[in-house]
Amino acid sequence: MRARGITYDTGFVRHGVNSRQRFEPELVERELRIIRDDLHCTAVRVTGGDPERIETAATFAVDLGLEVWFSPYPLEMTADEMLSLFADCAERAERLRRRGAEVVFVTGAELSLMNPGFLPGDTTEERIGLLSQPHRVRDLIAEAGARVNDFLGKAVALVRERFGGKLTYASVPIDRVDWTPFDIVSMDVYRSAATADTFAEMVAEGMRSPALQGKPVAITEFGSATYQGAGDRGAQGLEIVEYDQDTGPVRLNGKYVRDEAGQAAYLRELLEVFDAEGVDTAFVFLFALYDHPHRPDGDPRDDLDLASYGIVKVFDDRHGDTYPDLPWEPKAAFTTIAEHYGRR
Repeated sequence: MRARGITYDTGFVRHGVNSRQRFEPELVERELRIIRDDLHCTAVRVTGGDPERIETAATFAVDLGLEVWFSPYPLEMTADEMLSLFADCAERAERLRRRGAEVVFVTGAELSLMNPGFLPGDTTEERIGLLSQPHRVRDLIAEAGARVNDFLGKAVALVRERFGGKLTYASVPIDRVDWTPFDIVSMDVYRSAATADTFAEMVAEGMRSPALQGKPVAITEFGSATYQGAGDRGAQGLEIVEYDQDTGPVRLNGKYVRDEAGQAAYLRELLEVFDAEGVDTAFVFLFALYDHPHRPDGDPRDDLDLASYGIVKVFDDRHGDTYPDLPWEPKAAFTTIAEHYGRR
């Protein structure tokens, strides 16, 4: 791959609540330095719902010489709210680009699932639930794709007025994206039990699709949670978490077995496929998920890190051993990624 990346979460914002409480500049800069020096990443996808936070993290990344994918991530927003978010972020991304940095702007992610107006359903959970009803998805997919492309046309025009670099969009198949307005084709790709036997073939066929228009291909999301069997669930690994509508994650819905080796193997195997098939850039999902802390000493259902796709386990009340100044400890996946990216 040309660029070796990971996603850095600045906090998802849903109904005005930010999922990441800790966001001190010193912590952010330190983590991004580790991403560059210890994980051997050359690119970072900086994502979240707060434009100021995204710009703060992206500025640190640029100063460290990393390629930055400036990635506002709208959740449960109207079309007008999303366009306002993109306009703000595009101006911030352009300021960084004019400093000579390599910056790619990502005009949202999985819009049909994460925001209303494209599919039936008042919540993300309701819309994702449609995916388990294939007979309904078939009827809805053409209409949803048309709505997504209509919105993306407006978003691209707005962003290009403010940003002079390359544009992409983090897609899922149901979006049916027309890639004509974009410079890079980007897809969120997860292997699950249903696709395990044919995953490499699916990626290979996808890379040869005429729909890509000969443009470079990026994998904007791939990863696994950290419990036994999580890899079989693919993108649905977080479904074992019970949520409070106001406060966020509360506990797991049952007892699960930690499987850091399984998470590491999943990432290694997918990276090998992406390397073999000529993917331009890939972003592991993700570095840390701060609202899913590791709680090893209490009720097993309180150990939210089991559901986390993060490659580090975050603590509530202490620092780690490997990096004594930081509130987390690397998982096995951290070493796997460092070794894979470091051999280039």
